[in-house]
Amino acid sequence: MVMSMYSLLRNHPQPSMQQINEALGGNLCRCTGYRPIVDGCRTFCNKEDCCQLKENGTCNVNGDTANGVNGVNKPHDSVSGDVCKGLFKEDNFLPLDPTQELIFPPELILIDNESKRELIFRGERITWFSPASLSELLNLKVQYPKAPLVVGNTAVGPEMKFRGVFHPVIIFPARIVELHIVTESDTGITVGAACSLTVLKDTLSNAVSRLPEEKTKLYHALLQQLGTLGGAQIRNTASLGGNIISRSTTSDLNPVLAAGGCVLNLASKDGTRQVPLDESFFSTSGTSFPKPEEILVSVHIPFSTKGDHVLAIRQAQRRENALPIVVAGMKVHFEESSDIIKGLRLFYGGLGATTVSAKETSQRLVGKHWNEDMLSEACKLILEEIPLNPSAPGGMVEYKRTLIVSFLFKLYLEVLQALNSLASDNRDISALKKFDTTSSTHIQTYQNVPEDQPDHDPVGRPIMHRSGIKQATGEAIYTDDMPPVDGELYLRFVTSSRAHAKIVSMDFTEALAMPGVVDIITSYDFPGTSDCTLDDGTVHLLAQGKVMCVGQLICAVLANTPGQAKKAAAKVNIVYENLEPVILTIEEAINNNSFYQPQRQLEVGNVEEAFETADQVHEGEVFLGGQEHFYLETQSIRAVPKGEDGEMDVYLASQDTTHTQALICAALNVPANRVACHVKRVGGAFGGKHTKTGYLATITAVAANKTKRAVRCILERGDDMLITGGRHPYLGKYKVGFMNDGSVTAADVSYFNNAGSTSDDSILVVEVGLMNMDSAYKIPNLRCKGSACKTNLPSNTAFRGFGYPQAAFVTETWMSEIAIKTGIPPEKVREINLQRGIGQNHLKQEIDARTLIMCWNECMEKSSYNNRRLAIEEFNKHNYWKKKGLAIIPMKFPIGSIFKFFGQAAALVHIYLDGSVLVSHGGIEMGQGVHTKISQIASRELQVPISDVHVVETNTASVPNTMVSGGSLGTDVNGMAVQSACQKLMERLKPIKDANPKGSWKDWVNSAFLQSISLSATGFFRGFGREMNWEKGEGNPAHYFVFGVACSEVEIDCLTGDHKNLRTDIVMDIGSSINPAVDIGQIEGAFVQGLGLFTIEELKFSPQGLLYTRGPAQYKIPAVCDVPEQFYVSLLTDVPNPHAIYSSKGVGEPALFLGSSIYFAIKDALIYARKERGLPELFTLNSPATPEKIRMACGDQFTNMIPKDAPGTFKPWAINV
Repeated sequence: MVMSMYSLLRNHPQPSMQQINEALGGNLCRCTGYRPIVDGCRTFCNKEDCCQLKENGTCNVNGDTANGVNGVNKPHDSVSGDVCKGLFKEDNFLPLDPTQELIFPPELILIDNESKRELIFRGERITWFSPASLSELLNLKVQYPKAPLVVGNTAVGPEMKFRGVFHPVIIFPARIVELHIVTESDTGITVGAACSLTVLKDTLSNAVSRLPEEKTKLYHALLQQLGTLGGAQIRNTASLGGNIISRSTTSDLNPVLAAGGCVLNLASKDGTRQVPLDESFFSTSGTSFPKPEEILVSVHIPFSTKGDHVLAIRQAQRRENALPIVVAGMKVHFEESSDIIKGLRLFYGGLGATTVSAKETSQRLVGKHWNEDMLSEACKLILEEIPLNPSAPGGMVEYKRTLIVSFLFKLYLEVLQALNSLASDNRDISALKKFDTTSSTHIQTYQNVPEDQPDHDPVGRPIMHRSGIKQATGEAIYTDDMPPVDGELYLRFVTSSRAHAKIVSMDFTEALAMPGVVDIITSYDFPGTSDCTLDDGTVHLLAQGKVMCVGQLICAVLANTPGQAKKAAAKVNIVYENLEPVILTIEEAINNNSFYQPQRQLEVGNVEEAFETADQVHEGEVFLGGQEHFYLETQSIRAVPKGEDGEMDVYLASQDTTHTQALICAALNVPANRVACHVKRVGGAFGGKHTKTGYLATITAVAANKTKRAVRCILERGDDMLITGGRHPYLGKYKVGFMNDGSVTAADVSYFNNAGSTSDDSILVVEVGLMNMDSAYKIPNLRCKGSACKTNLPSNTAFRGFGYPQAAFVTETWMSEIAIKTGIPPEKVREINLQRGIGQNHLKQEIDARTLIMCWNECMEKSSYNNRRLAIEEFNKHNYWKKKGLAIIPMKFPIGSIFKFFGQAAALVHIYLDGSVLVSHGGIEMGQGVHTKISQIASRELQVPISDVHVVETNTASVPNTMVSGGSLGTDVNGMAVQSACQKLMERLKPIKDANPKGSWKDWVNSAFLQSISLSATGFFRGFGREMNWEKGEGNPAHYFVFGVACSEVEIDCLTGDHKNLRTDIVMDIGSSINPAVDIGQIEGAFVQGLGLFTIEELKFSPQGLLYTRGPAQYKIPAVCDVPEQFYVSLLTDVPNPHAIYSSKGVGEPALFLGSSIYFAIKDALIYARKERGLPELFTLNSPATPEKIRMACGDQFTNMIPKDAPGTFKPWAINV
């Protein structure tokens, strides 16, 4: 993102917000929540164009003002007293001076009149040709007819890297002038095939700006597609010709180019020819398909003519930078001065192996009037002409069928409107409306430090993350950034391709014979144990005799380069014998009674009696899909043997150095004092770098031990996603009793999580879910049961929230359904059931929930909830195809542990004679800012500037016996340990300070040294002493709770299933924040990760247990476009927490669940749509609420007309696990 912005600023020193959003659009950084990045970039924008310029003329870059929606209220007007808004002041930044930028290196500038010659690069397996002229290119195509032409490498590159496609010869034609020429004629514009999509976009934009609209309808449609096609980086490199020749079914341009009647200019040694871009081109046997020796020189994109109407439309999992699920290009031409169809071209992508044409439908509609009868016939014809196999790749078959006719309907309306035949009061006109666009406003509100706090005391101030600059400039060192040592080897895993099978044999012969291969590690190479002990027994780190899931580790190949290791791993020959049963889904596990033990249950009150006395009893179930961690830094380990006494240094990205150390030592059969685990920083973890990292590091250490050489293991993204598992999918089955006023009297809930092939942390996840399933509510009579399902999938593991989001989601689901059953607004049902004051939960633990209602009331007020509800109801009355929804969701997140020993922490603090301070502690810096907060704590305790404090890497040799960094406890426990060490040091220095009160810090330190007073101290925190007694069903596992409330508003498109996040207000009680900037960043990042869990991110498994979604192309996380346009975060003031350091609270995990407010706002909008269509308001919306689920839940004439496939009559492409 930094380089995207830098590139933009080099070309546009004062960019517009539209340009900034476009530059950031192709980048992913979910953990930040994007808001800080956008606000930082916004400081460069032209203030006159700033999207936050308000009606009163005040620029709101730093959150000075913000109006309520539709002018109602001003919830974020400036307030007096001790409340701050905005986390930075733009005045403190150095101004951008373009004249001081480095010039582009002259040596790299290509001179147009240079003496060009053909270049040839020969590798071990591939020859790369770069011809200098068109004739050289045509000769090469004769010589190598199967060789692909590569310009941006955005199609061929991924095929070779991810799909194993091999091309021995590649031709790079980008230096050929004829392929870059852009010309304009009376009939249209001809664009060279090697022109980038950026050049195409600029060319079309220029034409649209100066030509009559009548001539540029096709150009408008293409520009619309280019606006969401990839990101700026992709468009800068991908070529127009490559996009066309790939014939990809997900091409955003091909259907539109084909519908527009574009012409391809082909050339070969035998001459040139022009062919239409039509259905013949997309058929390999068609006359328009290029011959092997032909190349595409240019594309003629014609001007539109009078009577033309062109529509481009797409729907994807994410609005930007995502391949379309279905895309269409449509063009209709009418007889002059009539509505009689003279010509019709309909092309769709996403429905087959390539772009498909509805040619027969188009021909049969010629001569028809453009009316409802034509539309009905068109829908019937096109569904017959484009049948979709229910097992078609990509799945979502019924949704795709619905989009086929929904897109056709939108064309029908667009044309009616253009013909002035669509009345302004027609109910369908809302299908043509774009989503509401509001000014982008981000405001953060927090408590200021006391007036008497010394300036040098950083606690409570919004201090920048101490690694922020290094991370932004690329200077921060991560594991794989460490330079290799001599002889360092690279490790590549061989994984199972079967879900449940016996390993009959393994043949390494071919792999070992490959160049650069040094060895292959199996379970027999472990000097010690090759097992890990879990709740359900032992687990083999490398498979022995059988495999239990696709992706299970079998062996590891060691080679001199990563490429050699990868090629050799593919040559390991494993023979399997399938075993039964293969259990993949929660339902299959329930049917086979396949569970890990123990299964947990909690009960309080008299549930059955409460059901009998309740006014109403409601039953249901809901499913929540899993989630991939998608940390930016994949699993990374370096094991470096020291050459004597079995010593080894292990550098890794782990949340738990001690756990990893213990596994390695057991595997190597050495004591813990021989292995030191080092973690400088981790590039995101979210729970995914706890157990699995330990396994991977152990195997890497065994490899290093066997070869006596350093070994590096860096997982590729696809392997990381395949091997490591993620958040547990959950099924909740519930029965709830309640009174007619909405108050809940009883609940009986069963939870099932898909644990996978080993128990990992799954039972603990179940336990945490059961202990906190009440969420923010008081449930007087409760029975809840939890089971971890044993299946043949990669084992799922810890993930931010650790069972709470899934359990609380089920609770909020039945809360929203109670509102429907009683006819009471959902916010009233939630409010009446909120925990209030000081009371007990179902564990008989005391809870102080006084700040929960404060958060609720403040969020209701700041969000202008009641006024906006009225505005939404008015909007929905007048918009049949667009609906808005609003939801407010509370949260009560526990901070603590079910084990007494958990939460202990240690620290080591040194003071050097120059006055500088070195701190080492057991917490892991994962981007959450724990080192920054620790620096603030040390600064306050030692009364030194924060610049004098340095926090060193986490290292088991410095601070032993650490606990995993997770549960939002990092600052709580390690901060207490650092405080303890610092207080010891200050106690030692006290007599010296008293004797010389006017001395400096350095004076005191040197005096202590001269008096032989130790300037090094350890600190220790024993933890919380909390535990849970499952036999009694009670305990006090939570040390305290974090409370929060989020209100979100969305708008959905009932025709396509798309949605837009309009506004979110969050109010959180996090005590007295140690660092508001870091804490608010954590809240925003967690929220965005949560909205991904509940609305976008979707894991897809094959019926054989293979994970399909193994990279960003298939698995979509939130992008900049998904952040609510108006995003307000407020920290509750004057609510100190007496249970943690400096009255603060843990903040990393809680806000993730608040992302569900987006889901429930979507569901609220769907209820409006279903009610208007005569459908039941009570319905099941499984999470995530993807475009597919949104569209199919709306229900209308189009969903009713599509063919339905009965379950069990076909084998689905993907299954819900």
